[in-house]
Amino acid sequence: MTRTVTLVLVDPTGRPLGALPSYQVESPWWQEAEPVVRGAPVDVVVLRLLTGESDRPGAGGQVTYLAEVAGPPAVALRPVPVDLTGHPLRAPYAEPGGPAASVGWARSVLERLGRPATEVTQRRTWNLSAIWRLDGPHGPAWLKQVPGFFRHEAAVLRHLNLLAEGRVPVLLAADDSTGRMLLDHVPGEDRYGADTTERVAIAADQHDLQVRTLPAVDDLVADGVPDLRGPALDRWIRALIPADAPLDGLAERLAEVARCGLPDTLVHGDLHPGNVRGDGHRRVIIDWGDAFVGHPAFDILRLTEGLAPDTADPLVAAWCARWRASVPGCDPQRAVELLRPVASLRMAAVYAMFLANIEPSERPYHADDVPRYLAQWRGRDR
Repeated sequence: MTRTVTLVLVDPTGRPLGALPSYQVESPWWQEAEPVVRGAPVDVVVLRLLTGESDRPGAGGQVTYLAEVAGPPAVALRPVPVDLTGHPLRAPYAEPGGPAASVGWARSVLERLGRPATEVTQRRTWNLSAIWRLDGPHGPAWLKQVPGFFRHEAAVLRHLNLLAEGRVPVLLAADDSTGRMLLDHVPGEDRYGADTTERVAIAADQHDLQVRTLPAVDDLVADGVPDLRGPALDRWIRALIPADAPLDGLAERLAEVARCGLPDTLVHGDLHPGNVRGDGHRRVIIDWGDAFVGHPAFDILRLTEGLAPDTADPLVAAWCARWRASVPGCDPQRAVELLRPVASLRMAAVYAMFLANIEPSERPYHADDVPRYLAQWRGRDR
């Protein structure tokens, strides 16, 4: 699958210049900016999505972006109408001049660290993050900037760099007011294709990390990590889910989960293999923007989401055995059974939260996810 890309250009002041001729990009994923930049006939920085049309939201089809150039390019541009009105939910990195300011911050930090950057590559930009790779003679580093609802990621990494060194990316610097983070390079590849053995290892890594963070739960909450323990999760879901969604029995179910005896701890929130990088020697869990303090079963349910029972059941059984060893007398199997439908409901609330906090042009990325996960919650008793 490919996508057909049109770039509408503006200069650093935001003055519209026109559109480049459309071109094909080999990567279908709309948020992947690097192939868009590489395929453009002039030097550009992708700012944000303007429109997207596809049978598969977020992938393929016809995609139009707003992109910034230093000045009028020496290629023919097509006049196009474009609405450049500001929006209160627009990310700073999606505005003209925003990427330059963020990259400038990262370069200055690396200079102070004695790691000057000689090459900068835009890798991704969308409503959940903007990511650049900065290369230099002392190795690569990564600039990641996130919107306000993910800004606790830096706090999570600060704690985990102390409590679980080597298990998460090294946070070199952060500007909490802008959501900017500078991260050291993690060797390897994102483990999207992880087999069952590797998923078992990922679950074991996360269990160890969760046990290590048990004493830091209150500190994490004090530093801005969302507190979704028990009744707080109930209130959070009800505040986000559409009013016509049936939430009967949720509070009682969560109360029964509490009686299973597992402790609340740090939850990654999106623990699928693509959020793990490995090089054959070690694994590092990345992308902690969805993290919260709550029930640890949400991570094993996310790690096994979509797997056939004969693959998922052994992973869950191993997870249960680890928690029974760590907390004698607890009932992890019962907790998983009770929380399985709640995990779908929580994911619906996550996507509803995204939709409530991003500008309209970015909503096609997530619009189908809320009804998809709500349908799983509604079918919980089938």
